[in-house]
Amino acid sequence: MPLTFRKSFRILPWLRLNINKGSMSFTTGGKRGPRYTRSTSGRRTTSMDLPGPFGWRKTRTKKDD
Repeated sequence: MPLTFRKSFRILPWLRLNINKGSMSFTTGGKRGPRYTRSTSGRRTTSMDLPGPFGWRKTRTKKDD
């Protein structure tokens, strides 16, 4: 079983810093409405919880130019 590292810190009521082994990310929003996440690896994710067992997520990765 591989070991993983992940830690999350709430900086402000609407801002969270997530740290893991390979990158860091900032997440904003989330209580009511969408969450926006930006990662140092270039990934951008927009997600939203919907009523019941539903959820929505859209992820974009950085394109190499």
